[in-house]
Amino acid sequence: MRRDNEAGLIAAQAGEYLQLGPAIEKNRIKINEDIASSWQSIVDTLAELCHVPAALIMRVDGSDIEVFSSSMNEGNVYAAGSREPLDGRYGEEVIKNRRKLLVPNALKDKAWDQNPDIKRGMISYLGLPLLWPDGEVFGTICILDSKENKFNERIEKLMTKFKEHLEAHLKFRYRTFIDRRSLRFILDNIEDGIIAHDMNRRILFFNNSAEKITGFQKKEVLGKDCHTVFGEPFCGEQCSFCGGERGFTGKIEYSLNFTTKEGESRKIEMTASMMKDEKEQQVGVLAAFKDVTRLRDLQMKSGDFFRFGNIIGKDSKMLDLFQQIKDITDYNFPVHIAGETGTGKELVAHAIHNESHRKGAPFVPINCGALPEGLIESELFGHVKGAFSGAIREKKGRFELANAGTVFLDEVAELPKHLQVKILRFLQEGRFEKVGAEKTISVDARVISATNKDLKKEVLNGNFREDLYYRLMVIPIRIPPLRERKNDIPVLTQHFLNEFSREGNRSPARISDDAMAALMDYAWPGNVRELQNAVQFSIVRSRGKTITLDDLPRELKAFKVSRPRRGPARKLEAGIVKDVLKKTGGNKARAAKILGVGRATLYRFLDDHPESRQGS
Repeated sequence: MRRDNEAGLIAAQAGEYLQLGPAIEKNRIKINEDIASSWQSIVDTLAELCHVPAALIMRVDGSDIEVFSSSMNEGNVYAAGSREPLDGRYGEEVIKNRRKLLVPNALKDKAWDQNPDIKRGMISYLGLPLLWPDGEVFGTICILDSKENKFNERIEKLMTKFKEHLEAHLKFRYRTFIDRRSLRFILDNIEDGIIAHDMNRRILFFNNSAEKITGFQKKEVLGKDCHTVFGEPFCGEQCSFCGGERGFTGKIEYSLNFTTKEGESRKIEMTASMMKDEKEQQVGVLAAFKDVTRLRDLQMKSGDFFRFGNIIGKDSKMLDLFQQIKDITDYNFPVHIAGETGTGKELVAHAIHNESHRKGAPFVPINCGALPEGLIESELFGHVKGAFSGAIREKKGRFELANAGTVFLDEVAELPKHLQVKILRFLQEGRFEKVGAEKTISVDARVISATNKDLKKEVLNGNFREDLYYRLMVIPIRIPPLRERKNDIPVLTQHFLNEFSREGNRSPARISDDAMAALMDYAWPGNVRELQNAVQFSIVRSRGKTITLDDLPRELKAFKVSRPRRGPARKLEAGIVKDVLKKTGGNKARAAKILGVGRATLYRFLDDHPESRQGS
């Protein structure tokens, strides 16, 4: 509804602008080639039918008059493009009075003695004014003769018909100009940035909001390659004009990170549409984008934020994690992610990559514990031909493939000692040698590492180099296990229900209160991955639209606490309580059961946090 109101306001503003705004500068309205060709045919036809040496379409420009179209017949002394002062000419009278002027024989009328056309031998004249739709004079259509010619009624009717035809062309060009100016005015007064470019990435349009969001001015970007102007693809990794075939033909929507001209990082949501002409040929791209940086920051601060990339969570610990990821966006320092199995370490690494300026470059994950020990060095750093038996050609390693992007070293504690040295050197110098090579390669790749082990203990046990430990731990991030953020269980469960229902082309299932209570009670040693598997198992097992306690995996049912607890089972949060009350329709007994607390505990919490009652 708000967008509809905005659209109505913009339309009203546009209408007011057209009525009260500055007058149209008619000299900016171009007569295109098709119309010019049609006008040339008119004057040629007119001269032939009327048997006169000159048929002209004249255009007024200030105090001058210009021959716009001139008949091509023999004896015509007027050339298209010539211009002379309007003063004293036949056309001056037509323009002043805005009506037909008929001069049978100028030599018999002293008023025309100073007429420059008489000096050219033109003594008879018939002219009609040509008007723009707003009544302003464009010029005249006229015929001139070197002998006395009274121009009969048939000729006058013919001239009138041609006048109507020419004014229809003027109306079309006028309307097109107005529409374009109106569209430009509207697009310059909407909050979304608008950018359009042709099939060669040359920028054709850039509105005021685009200037505000990016920090670039129209004069800096119009007519230029968008990659050159912004220093990188404006559309980030979604750019479809980096070479080869186009990546889309209709419309795509996505988010991206953009660095403004002033060097500030912005989160942008973009919709890009392919533009086509009347023949359905692709002519370029129109992109609308909005800056959602402030909105995302406010959502984080208010707790009304539960998705960051592919990471789901609205618990305060997860919001802190999201903020950490956002805070390190502009830095290239190594990041180490600590977390138990199944917490989503690779998702966090991918989010860090996607939030950085490296988003458009490769993200290369490496499971250090899954690579064969004899091949791990080759996999990481590549090899040259003949480096070892079976090396029949040169191969790029994962680090080289990640140039300009990110290397993710998962289970980094499993790296052999001799490779730890090589990775330490890369972190220090950004260089390495392929297996069997003498030449050193330089690569620009950010390193993100992760492990489910206590890396400090691995150092103390002599399994991991201390110097490499400190190199990797420049920015440490810890992912909380699911048992420490149980408020996220309802959110994650609903997400998985929706996701699996889409895959199975069925309506989303719901989960009973007893089943949800069991999910909340469980310790989740396998974390989010285990919850995902449990929900998937329950969907397959359930026969109706509701997942019950009996549909859950056996270990969850066995873990179900049969006796009531004393006191709160966990820390309650106002936002979660409000959501659960809304889901239960204000039924506090059911809400307490889902939250895993006694009713008395919930009542005390609501007394202390009255804002949570809004959900009921």
